[in-house]
This record gives sequence, structure tokens and C-alpha cells, in this order.
Amino acid sequence: MGMTSLQRLKIWSAYKNEYKILLRLGLPVLITEIGKIVVSFADTMMVGAYGTKELAAAAFVNNFFVVAIVMLIGFAAGATPLFGALYSQKKNLEMGQTIRVSLQLNAIAGVVFTVVMGVVYFFLDRMGQPEELLSLIRSYYLIVLASLIPMAIFNCFQQLANGVNDTAMPMWVMLGMNVLNIVGNYILIFGCWGFPELGLVGAGVSTLFARLVGAVVITIIVLRSRRYSIYYQGLMSKVPLSKERKHALKIAVPVMLQNGIECVLWSFGAVVCGWFGTFQLAGYQVVITISQLGFMTYLSFGVAVSIRVANYMGINDLVAIRRISSAGLHINLLLATIACAIFIVGSEHLLGLFTQDADVISVGLALIPPLVLYQYGDAVQITYANALRGTSHVAPLLWISMVCYLCVGVPLQLLLATTFGLKSIGVYYSFSGALFLAAILLIWAFRRTLKLHRQSHY
Repeated sequence: MGMTSLQRLKIWSAYKNEYKILLRLGLPVLITEIGKIVVSFADTMMVGAYGTKELAAAAFVNNFFVVAIVMLIGFAAGATPLFGALYSQKKNLEMGQTIRVSLQLNAIAGVVFTVVMGVVYFFLDRMGQPEELLSLIRSYYLIVLASLIPMAIFNCFQQLANGVNDTAMPMWVMLGMNVLNIVGNYILIFGCWGFPELGLVGAGVSTLFARLVGAVVITIIVLRSRRYSIYYQGLMSKVPLSKERKHALKIAVPVMLQNGIECVLWSFGAVVCGWFGTFQLAGYQVVITISQLGFMTYLSFGVAVSIRVANYMGINDLVAIRRISSAGLHINLLLATIACAIFIVGSEHLLGLFTQDADVISVGLALIPPLVLYQYGDAVQITYANALRGTSHVAPLLWISMVCYLCVGVPLQLLLATTFGLKSIGVYYSFSGALFLAAILLIWAFRRTLKLHRQSHY
């Protein structure tokens, strides 16, 4: 029998309410992520205006560091379902203890990644990049390296805010960082207001300063504000938390590795494009920057889904969790459609914002069709990866990422780019294969996780 009008009305009412809540949570995250895009756009535009060599060098370093940066974000995000569940259960003492554990672990992770990426610095000349770019790459690399620890601290407190549904606070901090970064870029890249003209190094110094300020400001807000004062007792307690630390690591490490493995494919794409020359690499960087319009938007509402799922896992409401994930998917598919329209209609204008070099623009235009192709796969996989994170059952994320991005994505990338001679176009088409496969596997894993959770609780 079909549904009655009353049943359909109840379903629509439930979804309508969920759309509103996801929008309320997701919009501040979106503004935060748009802020990151604005900075990325500004960096790329200003560096691109300064010179094509500088743009290519920044492309290599930024795409190389994106693995470490996204892994640090993933490591911090592992605590979000813990924060979300404790928040819904009003366990303030345990919340404070979890904040302490998360802060300790994220600080350690920041140090570890700084050391690892510091070792990689000594092998930059063995990665097949154009000789003319190496001096620019080396100086910029060291400055970005210094920003990893303050980023790790910021990530920790941002995920805490997300877990307690306070997504607006990190948004305002990020917007302030953006203003600092853009102004600093203008002053230091081109040597304005009496400051020296530092070019690409100036962009790096500006970014480092903004990240330091952001880490300090968000730390002060959490430690001083009334909203978070209810967690101080647990935060300042001297109780040993080895059990809590192990539990947090059990969730954080798979999420971190999943993020990193996914980004390896994109970062390796920059290396592969560099094999074909400066113009291929610069064009790749410009389109990667433009592509963040889609990715960051889907990610914002994916984070909202993760928060809501974590809240309802705390009270064991699987019906609501299914509705939340479906509502998040609806929003992200709509956003993917909008992103595709923007990429198709405005590609020439978008590319022209970053560079006037005809060769770079030509490379970029050729990458728009494969960019459009993978938007729906990206939107679906981000939604369900975050839904799975919200359940705290994150083990499937790791093997799915290894299969899709390493076992399928990297060989496909090499096959299309080198064997078939498609260069950067082949790199971009490899993303579609990896993302659509990931989307299918993540939907399956999420549904299976809910089924197993229901069986274990009833």
C-alpha cells in the first residue's frame, strides 16, 4: 500500500526540520571553509600576478603539504563524535577530560608531522620538478612547515566547538585569520607600505603569522569564555587518562589516515603534472584552487551531518541518524549541481582571476570537463564518510581509502597521464574513478554499520 497524505506530510516535516538544523550548523562551517577558499584564492591570485614560476612553486609545495594538513585535520576530527556524544549526554566532567586528551594528542601530532615533513625537505631535489623552481620551493616549504603546530592546536579547538554545536565561533576566528593573511600577502608579496618585496616568501610569512594568531585566539576563547567553563574541572583534573587516550586514538588514527590517503592522490597529481613542465603544474594548481568551491561546500555540510549523527548516536536513535544522512545527501547533491553550473559557465572568468598566461589558461580550460564529472562522486563520498565518522565506527574509512585512492586511483592516474599521454587531463579523470568507487563503498559501509549497531543493542 502507498503512503497516505498524512504519512507523507510527517516525513516531509521531519526532513524539513532536519534541513533547517543542518543548514544552521553547516552554514557557519561553510563560511569558515569559504574563508579558507578566499585565502587560497587570494594567495594563488597574488602569487600568480607576481609570476608564473612562483605560482608553479607554490602549487608544488601546497599540494605536497595538503597531505599533512588534511591528516592533521582528520586526526582532530576523530574527537568530534566523542565531543558530540558527551555533549548530548551532558557529561561535562568527561567532556573536559576528553578536551585535555585531544589537546595533548593534537600537539604531539603537530610535532610528529613537523619532523616528518622536515625530513622530506632534504629530498625535494629528487622529485622530478623543474630545476628553475627548486630555490623557490625550498624557501616556501620551510615557512609552511613552521605553521603545522599552530594549525594542530587550532584544529583541536575547532572540533571541540563543532562537537558542542558552536560552529559559529571558529568561523569568526577563521575570518579574522583570513583578513590578516590577505593584508599580509598584499604587503609582503609586493613590498607595500615600506615593507620589503618578498614574493612567494612573503605569502608564506603572511600565512604563518595568520595561523599563529588563530591558534592563540581560539585557545583564549575556549579557556576564558563562559560557554566552555563547565568543562574546566575535567580539563584541569590530574586524573590519569590512558584509557581515554587509547579510545581517542582508536577513532582519530583511522580518520587521519583516511584523510591522508585520499589527499595522496591529489598531491601525487601535482608531482605527475610537474613531470610535464611548469605550465601543466601551474594550470593544475589554478584548477585545484577553483575546485575547492565544491569540495569545501560539501565538506561543510558533511561536518554538520557528522555532528548530528554523533549527537544521536549518544542517545541511540538510528531512525534519526538515517534521516540526517539522507537530508545531508540531498543538500550536497543540490550544491554539487550548483558547483557544476558555476564551473561550466564561469570557467574562463575564474581562470582569468588567477593568471593572464595563455598557456596556463589553456591547460586549465582542458581540466574543467573532468572537474565537473567528479563533483557528484565527491559530494556523495564526503556525506557518507562524515556520517560514518559521526558513528565513531571509523575502521571502514581506512580500507575504503586504501582501495579507492591507492590501489585504484594512483595506478589509474599513471595510466591515463603517462601511458595514454593525457598529462594533467588524465590526472583529473583518475579522480572520478576513485571518488565514485569510494561513494559506493561508503554508502554500503554506513548502512552495514547501522545494521550491526542495531543488532548489538537489541
